[in-house]
Order: sequence, then structure tokens, then C-alpha cells
Amino acid sequence: MFGDQGGTRGGQARDAESLSEAFWGVARILRQQSRESLAPWDIAPSHLRALRVLMQEGPCRLSQLSERLRIARRSTTEVVDALEQRWLVERRPDPTDRRATLVALTAKGGGVGDAVQESRAIEAERVFGALDDAERRELARILRKLAE
Repeated sequence: MFGDQGGTRGGQARDAESLSEAFWGVARILRQQSRESLAPWDIAPSHLRALRVLMQEGPCRLSQLSERLRIARRSTTEVVDALEQRWLVERRPDPTDRRATLVALTAKGGGVGDAVQESRAIEAERVFGALDDAERRELARILRKLAE
């Protein structure tokens, strides 16, 4: 019956709404903590993402960085320009192609990246500390599945 909240459909809708509300509640907490953890370094989330890619993969071309960040090349240029102004990255000639330029972390950029990641790990522990190891693995599995 339409509008019947006692039936299976109504129960499923309430469960889905509750799950969605729970998910977005945790997402809000994580977003707020992310802003707070980045504040001491005055760094934007998009800048941190670029630093993280460079920390993991080493120097790369702008086109490669754009692909990894899944943003337009123009946006990548803006991110790199902002990071370069703060001495967190530098542009270098590509030794394999003199027409190309690589983007690389500076020592300061690596230090900031490490410090931010450490701060974010502490913040994440505040949220996920309520879960045991098995629950964390299961949550990570579920989130990866949803992201696919």
C-alpha cells in the first residue's frame, strides 16, 4: 500500500535514509577535521592531493599530475603555481626530454606533506578509533567497493 510505513518498502527506505545520514554525518566530521588539520600549514585540500601524488610517485610532468589528480591541466597548473610560490614544489627540466618540465617536491614540500599526513592520521584515529582492526578492514573494503 502506498505510504505504508509499516511494510517492507517503508522499512527499507528508512534504513537507506538512516545509512545515508550516518555516512554523511561521518563525512562532515572528516571534512571539518580535514580543514582543521590543514589550517596550520594554510594548505588547500587540492594542494595536499598534489603533494601526496608527488610524495608517492616522485617528479612527474604536469600532464601526468593532471591524470593522477583527475583535474584539468589548467587547474593542475594553478595548483602547481600556488605550491611553487610557497616553495613546496619546483619545476625542473625533464632529463629525458628537454622540451618537457617536471614538477618535483622541494625539501620543504616533503616536510609539509609528512607533517600534514601525520596530523591527519591523528585526526582519523579520533574518528575510527572506535573500530577494532577487523571493523576497519571491513569498512575500508566496503568504501572501496562503493567507490568503484
